[in-house]
Amino acid sequence: MNFPTETLKEGKIKILVPKLEAFAKKPSDYAPSKAPVFFNPIMELNRDLAGLALQAYQRLVDREISVCEPLAGCGVRGIRFAAEVKGVKKVLINDINANAFKLAKHNVQMNKLEKCVTVKNEDANLLLAHYGAPRRRFDAIDIDPFGSPVPYLDSAIRALRNDGLLALTATDMAPLCGVHPRACVRKYGGKPLRTEYCHEIAIRLLAGCLATTAAKYDISMRVLFSHSTHHYSRIYARTNYGAKKADETIKNMGYILHCFKCFHRENAKKVFHSEHSGKCSECNSKLSFAGPLWLGRISDKHFCELIKEEARHKALKQGGKIRKILALIRDEAEAPITYYVIDKLSERLALPGPSVKTVIEALKDEGFQAYLTHFNPKGIRTDAPSKNVMKILQVIN
Repeated sequence: MNFPTETLKEGKIKILVPKLEAFAKKPSDYAPSKAPVFFNPIMELNRDLAGLALQAYQRLVDREISVCEPLAGCGVRGIRFAAEVKGVKKVLINDINANAFKLAKHNVQMNKLEKCVTVKNEDANLLLAHYGAPRRRFDAIDIDPFGSPVPYLDSAIRALRNDGLLALTATDMAPLCGVHPRACVRKYGGKPLRTEYCHEIAIRLLAGCLATTAAKYDISMRVLFSHSTHHYSRIYARTNYGAKKADETIKNMGYILHCFKCFHRENAKKVFHSEHSGKCSECNSKLSFAGPLWLGRISDKHFCELIKEEARHKALKQGGKIRKILALIRDEAEAPITYYVIDKLSERLALPGPSVKTVIEALKDEGFQAYLTHFNPKGIRTDAPSKNVMKILQVIN
């Protein structure tokens, strides 16, 4: 290679990657984007979970599977799929960057996976379009871009077989979390909201965009697993062909209404229609809204169990953290939509923030559901109205 590189070990493989410290000239530089080939070591946890989820999916469908990673960079993710996931018969990795293509080819050869892994150097959408015909489609496609996955959704959905798995990463959290709302509406077709649970809204906007895009092709989708970690949102969805199934999927679309004064929130199929005043039912303040977005489940409890079972058998560098994340996601999979951040409510009441455990116990004593959430260590999912949560915080203090 005509640029500085180093060899790293990740999972079961060895990979040659750009030596990132050589490309960060000043402290503000984001080295992965400055390097000739994109590689982000922080995304190792994302890649670990991707392999576990792919193995869980393969066990569910109980067949040999083909996988495509159309935005591969140095190829680490796709190569790990080939080396670590049982039942993978072929992996196609691709990058439009000529340096990335050469580096990925080298990494495939270094890991002796030429028989299983094919490397291509094409535009991602053009590549996926080649596999849109019946009997050419992939069992699983993993879209992990620098930014939004939306430009690749249509071609990815069409290149996925019936009962396939589509994994999507979104790193453009500023639009999804409401910092740039117009950009979010343009890209994802839904309005974001800068609330304390904006990372959940981000997942739901991404899932909603996928659902409506898939429905155009008479394809339904069900979110099996999702997580929000570091600087990105990630979802795994299972797709099925059929117009009626797609119609059922679209029924999960709707809005989250939020009161910034008293923290009340509610779900709605329509925004401020003839039967809704647009006022908060608790304090009569004006309600804000996010959406249209996905109001269905953002993780499936059974699938989480399958991933957790896979994690038990893998020696991963961040295994402890992964098991903790999986346990939280499994437990909150069927919990109420959105969560309260205890410090945020305590601040509004001018009270010290109690422990999350204390608040959960108090909510359960009052007969409400209460769950921790992986989105925020100070977050609690509950079916209790905001006024009841506030009252409990006052009693505790």
